[in-house]
Amino acid sequence: MLTPYMEACPLVAILRGITPQESVAIAELLTQSGFSMVEVPLNSPDALDSIHRISEKFGNRLLVGAGTVTNTQQVSEVAAAGGRLVVSPNCDPAVINETKYREMVSLPGCCTPSEVFRALALGADAIKLFPASMISPQSVKALRAVLPPVPLFAVGGIGAPDFAAYLKAGVDGFGTGSGLYRPGMEPVEIGRRACEMVATIRGLTTEVAPN
Repeated sequence: MLTPYMEACPLVAILRGITPQESVAIAELLTQSGFSMVEVPLNSPDALDSIHRISEKFGNRLLVGAGTVTNTQQVSEVAAAGGRLVVSPNCDPAVINETKYREMVSLPGCCTPSEVFRALALGADAIKLFPASMISPQSVKALRAVLPPVPLFAVGGIGAPDFAAYLKAGVDGFGTGSGLYRPGMEPVEIGRRACEMVATIRGLTTEVAPN
């Protein structure tokens, strides 16, 4: 389920603080810019409503789900809202198990090799390296050398200027938050940033040889 969206664009738009009233319009901007994955953190206002609205509008055109998912009840609520992606800040076996039971995409947060291997053993579809500002490209390269071919997303504390170094080290994609969207930002600015990020990542991924 994850692969076609990653192939379209290996960036997850993290819309922390978005409201339901603006959610569909912002998702439309992102889609037009080339994004294919959207995460609404659950600590956003009425996050489940936003997920429902985006999912209802875009269906399979976008892989939509929730971030900051920390318990199984939240997984159930995201599924009920139409979300198909569960992103966590940590590696919680119960959350991963519930996500896979509901046939959703599991993207748990990991910061150590032990967490990464535990998440994979539980069936995680990809790994969120978080916070990426604590995990250098050199660390990613060492980790990638011992991992099976699983997608790695770098998230937290890094931006577009860091993409090249992490891609060369073995990262496959990125989660992008405040560099793309912040509450109150004008739609034209969001669209401009989205287009720039997509152009940047597409240019870099054509340059970086497969691992």
